[in-house]
Amino acid sequence: MAQSLVSVQIIPQPANGEDPIPYINHAISVIQQAGVPYRVGPLETTIEGELAQLLQLIPEIKDQLVQIGCKKMLAQIKVCYDENGISMNQLTAKYDE
Repeated sequence: MAQSLVSVQIIPQPANGEDPIPYINHAISVIQQAGVPYRVGPLETTIEGELAQLLQLIPEIKDQLVQIGCKKMLAQIKVCYDENGISMNQLTAKYDE
């Protein structure tokens, strides 16, 4: 079982009022390509796995967004670690239908 959950909120700040949604979608695709369990929420995406692996995704997301033209962004990162193991389903199962 994974020991960490990391929630990532990327807030692109594109120039000239450009739509930020394509950048957010690209950030999610970087997470999808990483092959880790994830859940997209309305304000952030939560990923599950080993902490070092998950934290390596943060600069990868930033680099990918810069490559496609997003020169400025904010990120909010939340980390939940439990050496005994933790999962998204464990925390939310009673609310999932």
